[in-house]
Amino acid sequence: AAGMAAPTMEERKACWGARDEFWQCMDSHGDDAAKCEKLRRAFESRCPQQWVKHFDKRRDFLKYKKKLETEGYRPPEAAGKS
Repeated sequence: AAGMAAPTMEERKACWGARDEFWQCMDSHGDDAAKCEKLRRAFESRCPQQWVKHFDKRRDFLKYKKKLETEGYRPPEAAGKS
């Protein structure tokens, strides 16, 4: 299947561009995925499935790290949904 072939540089650039636009949208809308649905779909259609999974994990990790830096560590059960 062609799906397993490594993406070309052009494809990688398209993927990263779509990811950055999606992430910027999420940042500016407080992670309201509904407002960024179109960009999410573009992101998913331009990036290999594995990459989408990887970037989603990476974003969660980066957000978590940022939270720790701004708020300090709190045990999970003590942290209410803000």
